[in-house]
Amino acid sequence: MLRGIYPGRFQPFHLGHLSVVKWALERADELIIIVGSAQESHTLNNPFTAGERIEMIRLALTEYGIPTDKYYIIPIPDILMNNVWAYHVKMYVPTFQKVFARNPLVVRLFKEAGVEIDVPPAFNREKYNSTLIRKLIIMNEDWKNLVPSSIYNYIKSIKGDERLKEITGSDKK
Repeated sequence: MLRGIYPGRFQPFHLGHLSVVKWALERADELIIIVGSAQESHTLNNPFTAGERIEMIRLALTEYGIPTDKYYIIPIPDILMNNVWAYHVKMYVPTFQKVFARNPLVVRLFKEAGVEIDVPPAFNREKYNSTLIRKLIIMNEDWKNLVPSSIYNYIKSIKGDERLKEITGSDKK
């Protein structure tokens, strides 16, 4: 059985992330989705808590029919030593054989740790991009079609859109 990991901050989880999960599950029997920077929340770059991101991911994967026995979602806090980060991750997760990642630093760190890397396609990265989605939310522009509907509804239900606007001091309504 092949198990892989997919690390990200998922701020928020969007349709590009969903595409990577589906792609990775075509190449692995199970996937560990790592919610990175788990200690961060209520900032412009990390507006959602680890718990909120876990809920978002689970809602999206359920919405798209991905069985719960195919994945784990594990939050991992940052450490301030990149050279040991891959080993830090290994302490938090079940055994895995492969990393699914595009982030150059993540790829480098796991290569140096001797783990096989599989780089997923970009899946329309210029459109499906958490930074862009956060900006659209702040500017009160349309972002609904960039995330699964369950995530759009969830962010609205927790007033995550209002949180982002308040964090930036934006009063756009």
